[in-house]
Amino acid sequence: MSDEVSVVQEPGPNELRDPVMRAELRRASVWFGLGIGVALIVLLIQPLLIIFAGLVFASMLDGGARLLGRALPFLPRGVRLLMVVLLVIAFIGGTFYLTGVQIAAQFEQLRATLEAQANQLINYASSLGLMPDRSGLAGLLQQGLGSIGRLTSAVGSVVGTVASLIMVVVIGLFVAMEPRLYERGLQWMVPLGARDEFAVTLGRMARTMRMLLAGRLLGMLVEGILIWFFLSMAGVPMALVLGLITGILAFIPNIGAFVSGVLMVAVGFSAGHEQGIWAIIIYFGVQNFDGYVVIPLVAKRTVDMPPALTLSSQILASTLFGVIGLALADPMVAMIKVALERESELAAKAGVGKRRWRRHPDDPVAVPAPPDAESGTGQAPDAQP
Repeated sequence: MSDEVSVVQEPGPNELRDPVMRAELRRASVWFGLGIGVALIVLLIQPLLIIFAGLVFASMLDGGARLLGRALPFLPRGVRLLMVVLLVIAFIGGTFYLTGVQIAAQFEQLRATLEAQANQLINYASSLGLMPDRSGLAGLLQQGLGSIGRLTSAVGSVVGTVASLIMVVVIGLFVAMEPRLYERGLQWMVPLGARDEFAVTLGRMARTMRMLLAGRLLGMLVEGILIWFFLSMAGVPMALVLGLITGILAFIPNIGAFVSGVLMVAVGFSAGHEQGIWAIIIYFGVQNFDGYVVIPLVAKRTVDMPPALTLSSQILASTLFGVIGLALADPMVAMIKVALERESELAAKAGVGKRRWRRHPDDPVAVPAPPDAESGTGQAPDAQP
């Protein structure tokens, strides 16, 4: 007599044929991949920021080539891009060749002036009992310098900074020379059914980046020239280097304007009370002109970000990523904003989150219709039988 054996016909929990097991594995793989992605971003934040800075530089070059294309449409793109690069090199080289000695002398004078002004301020505050002694102040400065972001400490040396700038320029040149090549590579990483929408989103991001950087460069040029001209007319020393610093710091909204204003006022009062008052008037006049004339004109053609959002992103980026994060906070937030707007547009087009509403005759407040009324398979509660 043979023994009866009970054989389980259902798949076991370790078999991938089970649909529940497959679903759980897919869910676990998504979370596991998300964790790995976050860890890689944290570990590779320095090269990722350098790559993003290269894309920002490529957008500048591409925008210049497109602008030349409007005036010289018969020239190939490569020739226009070469003209933009040569113009940038000629502008930077010519500026330092013509005013290099003056700028170097004024930078040295600016350092000495700021050091003297800072010592006077510290002595005055110490006399009032508002500042600690020299040893305590040195400890505070050391603690403050030690709290700078990890990225700043990684590329804080001269060699590291120069190498990072070279990589940014090289990446920007390669991307600007063949943008379609890299755009096609990004589209290959997206499923085939979503490539159309991804291409539209990518195009909007590129256009927003170009317009944002064009407006930023325009603001830098306007602020630098106006500051240099009016400070020279007011007799404030080191007007050229202050205009140069103001133009460079104008790339960083809010914080750059504050830093340049502090430098202008400190240098102005070092030459006399009249020059200091003129420096304050010129600073607020130029900033109001930039805020009420230049920025609104640019905001009509590009992404308009609230000032609180921009300042908050700069604080977070500078704390997490250092100086480079501070400089790139505005472009990063602009790209995220465009992506979220595009996602909201796609969701609205697909009808996600929409609900049909009707008004009850006895209730002045609109109430949602029941499911059977929405589907048309039943009668409304107030319908007559």
